[in-house]
Order: sequence, then C-alpha cells, then structure tokens
Amino acid sequence: MPQKHPKRFARPFESIEPPRNVEVVIGVASMTFLMLLLGALSESPVWLLGLLVFLPAAASALCSVRQTKFVAAWIALVVVVIVLLRHGDGRSWLDRSLMMLLTLALGASSVYACHRRIRREDQMLRLRSTAVAMQRHILRPLPLLTDDVLVDGAYEPVQEDRLVGGDIYDVVESPWGTRVLIGDVQGKGLPAVGAAFAVIGAFREAAHRETTLTALVDALDASVVRHNSYAAQSGDDERFVTALILNIDTHDEVQVINCGHIAPHLLHNATISTPALDSGVPLGLAELATEPVTIDRFTFPAGATLLLTTDGLTETRGADGTFYPVTERLTERVSLSPTDLPHALFDDASAFAGERGQHDDVAILSIRRSPFR
Repeated sequence: MPQKHPKRFARPFESIEPPRNVEVVIGVASMTFLMLLLGALSESPVWLLGLLVFLPAAASALCSVRQTKFVAAWIALVVVVIVLLRHGDGRSWLDRSLMMLLTLALGASSVYACHRRIRREDQMLRLRSTAVAMQRHILRPLPLLTDDVLVDGAYEPVQEDRLVGGDIYDVVESPWGTRVLIGDVQGKGLPAVGAAFAVIGAFREAAHRETTLTALVDALDASVVRHNSYAAQSGDDERFVTALILNIDTHDEVQVINCGHIAPHLLHNATISTPALDSGVPLGLAELATEPVTIDRFTFPAGATLLLTTDGLTETRGADGTFYPVTERLTERVSLSPTDLPHALFDDASAFAGERGQHDDVAILSIRRSPFR
C-alpha cells in the first residue's frame, strides 16, 4: 500500500500569541523600576514618567485585552501616585493634571486599540477557516491510485498575506485512461478560487465525457471564458490559468497538452529528463492563439516517475536572490520513492527560501506507473 502523507493545506491565519501573565508583570515592573531609578538619578521623576505612559500602547499590539487593561491601570496608578507625592517640587498643578489626563487617555485608547486588533484577528481567523474549508473541497486528498498510475504530491499556499493559493490539481480515471490536471490560476486569494472551481469542475465532468484530450482542453478553456464573463459583470478582474493536462493509459506513450505551464520532469533509471513540449496559450486565452491545440507525446516507461510542478517551485528564491536549483536538488533526491519525493522537494524549497527569501504557492505531483497492472 502507498505510504500516506498528511495533505498540506493553507495554514490558518495565526493571531498574535499574547505573552504569559507573569511575563507581562515582570516586564511592567522592570520598566517601572527603571524609570523610577532614572528619575531619582536625574532628579526629574515626573517627566521621565512620560516614557511609561506609552507602555499600554505597546501592550495593545502584543497582549490580550485583560493584560492591556492591567498595564494601563498600573501605569495610571504609578503616574498619579508619583505626581501627587511630588506636589512640592515647584511644578504647576496644570502640568501635573495634564500628565495624569494624558496617562488616562492613552491607557483608554490602548485598551480600545487592543479590542479592535483582536476583533480583526478573529474576523481573519473565521475568513481563513472558511477559505481552507473551501480549498479542501476543491482539491482531492492524495495519494490517489488508479488502474494506470499512483499519484502523490505536496501542496500549500505559503504567503501569509494570502488566504488561498491559486495552484490546482486533479486526477480522474476515465474510460480512456487516467487524466491528470495541474495548473496555476492567475492571481491569489478568494477571487482566484472562483476560477479554480470553474476549471476543476469542468475537468471532472469533461474528463468522463470527451474522448480526446483536445476536446477536454477546449472544455476547460470555455469554462474559464464563462467564468471571466461572470467576473466582468461583477466588476472582478478576468483571469487565465496555465495548465498541463495529461492522459495516461496502458500504453507507454503519454498524451499531454501544455497550456503555458512548466514542462514535467521524467525520472527513470536514476536519470532526469524534460520532455520537449509545445507551449500553447493558457486556458481562457484560446481566442488569442494563432494555431489550434495540439497533442504532444512522450514515452513514459514502466517504473518511471513523472514530476509535475507549478512555478512556485522554480521561482523560489533564497535570501541572496538566487533561484531554487530544481534540477540539482531533484538529482540529489532521484532515489526517493514517488510518495516521498514531492514532500522532500517542498520541505527543501522552504528551507532554501528561509524567512528572508521568496517562496510562493507550490504544488508538486509525482506520477508513477501503477505496479498493479
């Protein structure tokens, strides 16, 4: 049985994790002691207290509402007590009153800002959860085993400021063989999900209906065109979809149509090759093509593995701006099983980009000739 890997979906939007209560208390006490010490050394404690009044503002960005209230109340108490105890230092009561009013006003504003921040995080969490649930209904769980192939893969939209990735894939076992789709919707976020729904829905229906791969691609292109017409009516941008559509049956020869997508890698007997494919226009732009859709063919022998990727892998950059060396890293992992290879590449690309590099949405599929036929 093929080894199962946990499917990678969009990571949930992460709200700011507040510090522990003891950390807040220690931090506030330390800052208070430091300001009082500096005030005593400089003989101007009242004015140095002005630095303390900004602590609630910092707490509102990092802490919970309860913690922010504690910080605001503590600072207000310290400022009021110090101002009242220093009534004989010659400073006017107007200055003292302004200091206390400023402290109370900044404390109240900080608590309100914390409320707003947490409310927005909750809204983003709910929106993200909805988007991830939609995504799980769009994409089939992997691995998938048909009479012809074993398909496994790794997928995750990795940009924190995007709710859902634009990469798509699907596998359909049709009367004419196993048909595989991998694609990349132009744009990201929820608007791209509509185009993803259109393409995948059309693929699942047309893959069982159309006898030829060209007719299947025509159906996919028409679905994107229809989606764009609806999007234009609602004021949304039109989108196109780069895609690679394959048909794999009992013969060693694979039929494939490339709609502006990245060519696959063929792994066989510890060697890596890239089939030469004609690159057509992306789905949704067929009217701009000067030539009709054509089918390419290449040999896919028993025991070989096809690796399909989106441009999120090839466009991954390290902190120094260098692109991820896909062929080199793939050569180092050519001995891995088809179920382990996509996940190993994904993890390696994530490590290559690190925190300072560029790592876009990634979909990686491995297709292995079924050992059971």
